[in-house]
Amino acid sequence: MILNIENDLNRFRQIVKGRVRKDLKRYMSSGEIIGKQGDKFVSIPLPEINIPRLRYGKNSTGGVGQGDGDEGDKVDGAEEGGGQAGDNPGEHLLEAEISIEELAEILGEELHLPRIEPRGKKNITSVRDKYTGVSKVGPRSLRHQKRTFREALKREIIGGTYNGANPVLIPQKEDMRFRSWNSKSDPQSAAAILYVMDVSGSMGREQKEIVRLEAFWIDTWLRANYKHIETRFVIHDAVAREVDRDTFFRTRESGGTLISSAYMLVDSLISEFYPPEEWNIYLFQFSDGDNWSAADTRTCIDLLKNRLLKSVNLFCYGQVESEYGSGQFYNDLRGDYGTDERVVLSKIPDREAIMASIKDFLGKGR
Repeated sequence: MILNIENDLNRFRQIVKGRVRKDLKRYMSSGEIIGKQGDKFVSIPLPEINIPRLRYGKNSTGGVGQGDGDEGDKVDGAEEGGGQAGDNPGEHLLEAEISIEELAEILGEELHLPRIEPRGKKNITSVRDKYTGVSKVGPRSLRHQKRTFREALKREIIGGTYNGANPVLIPQKEDMRFRSWNSKSDPQSAAAILYVMDVSGSMGREQKEIVRLEAFWIDTWLRANYKHIETRFVIHDAVAREVDRDTFFRTRESGGTLISSAYMLVDSLISEFYPPEEWNIYLFQFSDGDNWSAADTRTCIDLLKNRLLKSVNLFCYGQVESEYGSGQFYNDLRGDYGTDERVVLSKIPDREAIMASIKDFLGKGR
């Protein structure tokens, strides 16, 4: 019975994964991933999967309407409904769980993303215990039953007390054997993800929602490639500051735009917390392409060349289209770094472009 349940569960998981794979672009652009539990699972609504129903008893005759009466007669006990009748079926929304690892696997397969080869090893280690031998001492929970009774058998045979007609073995203290283990320390591959976003008045709610959706899928893929992830969020108008995730996606301010202020803050965060020889560093910037002046843009180009690009695995610039943004910063970056493998530029005119942008950013496997 348990085996049948496991088989049914595995088949259901395959159905869920197939539906997510089929509708991946829609999930990426609509934000229909409605819940997250810890860092291991997400909940996904699957409205087109029929909910199974159990029917008890025999189905060979009749149903709810069996018995005396004519078609259309009112059923005893039924109440008159209010309002007008509709001709549309109700929607059955089934919420299914899928692990982050499975979601990342689907993302990688559909977008043909190469696996990332980590560059550095963080100066922390994980300890793995592996049972490799047998010891004469240890806790009861690790007693090796087979080896213990073997020793008891050997003792009785050597001592001449073994009775083949009544083979009862009672292990003594000297017969006890326990599993033993070795601890192995492994350095952890670690990644730091730094998100930068312009929050000036030209970046509206829709632009921030596009960034939020794209950041979720970026996180999903990177978490599948690294054991340890740290994420930092920087917002800026004319001044940059570090904030938490919720503030990052909700803040809207007015005023000018100085992108160099964000670059300088990111550089200080990397210098203080993320040595490049130990961390794999990813910098994602989102903007509508406006900057205060050509002089500040030149400062940004210099900071990228002399500081940031020497530290990061990848710098990704996503330009979210806005009716108020000029889009010039994309052209400036392309002019200086259009052929640099450490720099990826992507235009994101609307939600439908999120999938292509993710492939642009993560398709190099850096």
